[in-house]
Order: sequence, then C-alpha cells, then structure tokens
Amino acid sequence: MRLSFGIRKNRFLAATLLGASVLTSAGVVSALPAAAGASAPGSESGSESVLLKGSTKASYFWDDSSGRAGDTGLPASGKPMQKGMIASPSWPLLTEGYVVYKGKKAKFFVGDRGPGVPSSSGVMIDLDAKTFADLTGGTFNPGTLGVDGNGGMGHIKVDYVITKWGNGVGKKNYPVPFSAGAWGRMDHNPATPPQVVNK
Repeated sequence: MRLSFGIRKNRFLAATLLGASVLTSAGVVSALPAAAGASAPGSESGSESVLLKGSTKASYFWDDSSGRAGDTGLPASGKPMQKGMIASPSWPLLTEGYVVYKGKKAKFFVGDRGPGVPSSSGVMIDLDAKTFADLTGGTFNPGTLGVDGNGGMGHIKVDYVITKWGNGVGKKNYPVPFSAGAWGRMDHNPATPPQVVNK
C-alpha cells in the first residue's frame, strides 16, 4: 500500500504533527516537579542576578490599540498590553527586572518603546497603568485608560533593577532619551553588573 500526499497535504500533516509534539512536550515539561533547591534561570544561589541598578522618573501608559487617551497602537514587542509591561526609550525589548516605589516592588518586562518626548526630561520608564495604580494606591480606569484615586500623580520616582537583558537592539546600560536612537542599535558592550560587597 502506498500513501501519496500532495504538497498542501504534506504541509498540513507536518504542521499537525509539529503542533501535537509541541503540546505534548509542553505538557510533560509542565508536569515535571521542580528539583529541591533549584534556582531560577539567570539567578545566583536562588537570588536574582543584578545587571544594572538605578533610579528615574516613571510615568504610565495603556496601549490597547483602542485609539483612546493617546494610545499609539499595539506594543512594539508584539505582545498584548498587560500588567507588568513597561515601555523604555532605550533598553532592548523583553528586558526583565523590577521597580521599587515606597517599599513596593513590581516586576516588569520591556514590551514597548517610550516615553518619547518625556524621556528628554528624565522620564525613562513608562509603567503599565495597572502597576502604576498598584504602586500609588490608585485604581486603573478602563474607561479612560488612566489612574484614579492616587491624588493626581502622573510621575513618580522609582528605583529599578535589571535582572535579564533582552536579545535584540537597544542599550544595555543606563537609559537614554528616545531621541538618541539607542533603541534601534545593537549594544555589544553591556553595563558591568554592580559589585556585591560582603561585610
């Protein structure tokens, strides 16, 4: 018995088999227990690696491609707008880290570019509006895409820590204004991680 498939059927069959194998692999991996004492990728002895530390002013945004409230469309990373996404004028997309504001810590990943003009005035992080609301004691307003109930705060000073650099173009160092164009150039010389001093 001989089976014969045309090109279209072969593509469909290959895609179906590939999809099934990916789903099966994902299910097996997610079902495996974590090893005792195992540390997360990119960590040192169970703690996060610190690649860069600093402080800056942060604003907020919520780009859900609705065209409301200054929305500029879907984020540059291709990921949908979500809690934990920030915009950076210079760091590579998918860079990871966290910010701290008045003792509250919030993890982030770089999913978009910005702020644009405000970065020339030292606003180097655009937090997602939901995280901004959590940090400032406000509430995200889905109708206006703004933050209510935080006393009108639109900018806050945050400390930031980078724990993982994204692989693409962008400056792997202290942020620079959007107008510098660092977001479009590959950086092969990342910042030297801060030294930990043991007492």
